[in-house]
Amino acid sequence: MHRFRLLLVSSLLPMLLPFAAQAKDMESRLGLGFRDSMAITGLPALAINYYPNPELGLTGALGIDTEENNSKFGLQLGMRKRIFKEDQLNFFMGGAFTLLTQEVATVKKSGYELSALIATEFFLNGLENLGFNIEAGIGVSNVDKVRFRTLGQSFLGAGIFFYL
Repeated sequence: MHRFRLLLVSSLLPMLLPFAAQAKDMESRLGLGFRDSMAITGLPALAINYYPNPELGLTGALGIDTEENNSKFGLQLGMRKRIFKEDQLNFFMGGAFTLLTQEVATVKKSGYELSALIATEFFLNGLENLGFNIEAGIGVSNVDKVRFRTLGQSFLGAGIFFYL
């Protein structure tokens, strides 16, 4: 009986111990893709993510639309810090500064947006170089007048990045 208990405990013990899981290693990785998170509605942007070390990320985005009498421009720079890690998933906290210009019926308006964000980036098994990025937070912009807004993306509006 004692041997049976010992065999049972030694068989079940590895299943009860937590598995060692590492977060997606992003150090020295460069991601190219797109995101749709600027204060100007309908201005998706080409974007870049770079992680100089495992905890810190730098982001940038550029959106341009040269439609006559309805042009739009946005340039965004940001920084993020990893606050939580899981296997194939990283949670970040950070901020972004965006320069914005919008033309409506020949009247050009320029300004900026300052935003504080939380974000998650996840990777699917088998697609280790393809990251999906979702952000939420708060922002203040002054394109026409000062406005405070909440930021958020649905799964369908998530940024997608290919990492080199």
